[in-house]
Amino acid sequence: MKVVLQRTTGCEVRIDGKQHSAVGPGLLLLFGTVEGDTAASCVWLADKILNLRIFEDEGGKMNRSALEIRAEIMIVSQFTLYADTRKGRRPSFNGAMAPDQAEKLYDTFVEEIQHSGLTVASGVFGAHMDVVFTNHGPVTFILEHGVSQP
Repeated sequence: MKVVLQRTTGCEVRIDGKQHSAVGPGLLLLFGTVEGDTAASCVWLADKILNLRIFEDEGGKMNRSALEIRAEIMIVSQFTLYADTRKGRRPSFNGAMAPDQAEKLYDTFVEEIQHSGLTVASGVFGAHMDVVFTNHGPVTFILEHGVSQP
């Protein structure tokens, strides 16, 4: 399982030109799964993300977590995180989890983040979405847990 975490001043998901969801300052999480991933990785990643000290304190050091600053969180499914680009010119998505299984894990991950009590919004699994945000810092981290793509 892989999450690209980006600190943001705000984020909006648009579907068919209309706003579907939006959050204020906090995090954008792009979420992808690979065959063999389990709900245990959702729990581990949610805990890691919520407690990772990536927001500045009064001294300007990354010393505060999303929980501490009451960050708002947008979660968007993105199967392209597991694209294999090693051969040829066209990405292969053979390693990505099948959509029916991936959607269940996506829902589990969203629920785990929602348990935090923070404001949480999401995109629509499998939809063509426009994600509009400003990467604040810029700060971007890639977190992985569970099965790795070969």
